[in-house]
Amino acid sequence: MDRNAPASRLVLDAKNVGRRPGSMHEMDLQADAPADFGTDVLFVPEGQTLDLKVRMESVHEGVLVTGTVSATAVGACVRCLDEIDHPVVNHFQELFLWPDRAKHHREVDAEADEQDEHKIEDDKIDLETVLRDAVLPSLPFQPVCREDCPGLCSECGARLEDDPDHHHELIDPRWAALEALAPLAASSGELDNEEKRN
Repeated sequence: MDRNAPASRLVLDAKNVGRRPGSMHEMDLQADAPADFGTDVLFVPEGQTLDLKVRMESVHEGVLVTGTVSATAVGACVRCLDEIDHPVVNHFQELFLWPDRAKHHREVDAEADEQDEHKIEDDKIDLETVLRDAVLPSLPFQPVCREDCPGLCSECGARLEDDPDHHHELIDPRWAALEALAPLAASSGELDNEEKRN
């Protein structure tokens, strides 16, 4: 965490509970969504409000943070391409370790991966990574405006919602070559008729 970075509402102060196990602090807060908070098809726009309910509990190794994040993701229906709003409500829980306890934890557990640890740095708890881990996997991979959305015509792209009877005459590809000969056959028939008349 960059000490010179501007304070974020996603950064909590561990001093609210201190290092005495059993101390607890609850809060409701709002924070701006960080950049790239979503997937390619559905995301919470940067700066949009995230509503958070957070409980911090001091435990022996650090601070256990439990809470709920609520927001609205935006994107496009994968069937009809209309814009959609998708409510986001996710729960999260993560243990943030005091730096000395994190070191002790790795010494005791040789298989502990430092990459998977969340640490308290300068008495600060940064929730951004935890929120990403909670929200992003829960977003639908193929969002739709509604379950029975008919989508777009695969031939011409027309909205099937606007014209339920929309269809195209499809020719069996095995006969497509003969279809190209139809104008020639018609003109040939006209010549034959002229010859018969003469």
